[in-house]
Amino acid sequence: TAFQNADLTQMMAVWAEEEDILCIHPGGTRHTGIAEVRESWRQIFSAGPKLRFQLVAARTFPGRMTSIHSVFERITPAEGPISPTSVVATNIFTLSDRGWQMLVHHASLVPDHPDAPDDPPGLLH
Repeated sequence: TAFQNADLTQMMAVWAEEEDILCIHPGGTRHTGIAEVRESWRQIFSAGPKLRFQLVAARTFPGRMTSIHSVFERITPAEGPISPTSVVATNIFTLSDRGWQMLVHHASLVPDHPDAPDDPPGLLH
């Protein structure tokens, strides 16, 4: 994957080519627009060792033109005995001429949850 390979070109191919895209990395600030989002990923990829990404659980809310994904991920360095970091993220995709493209990525650190079950359905409000 783009994340595990620290491949900026591959990562940006996932994103919509629109100036109002936005990305919030765990503990980070809001990055808006193609240039800011690209720079945020460049900094992550150049900051240290390659990272391994494991999708633990996902919930998808598909639509005709928009799809929302709520995911639970574990991220660990590719090498070394360091404990994984648990992240919950919301990704919003739009259907374009290029296929499904990401508009929004918002990720937050969470306490580790061993089996990350899906939340039970409930009331929205």
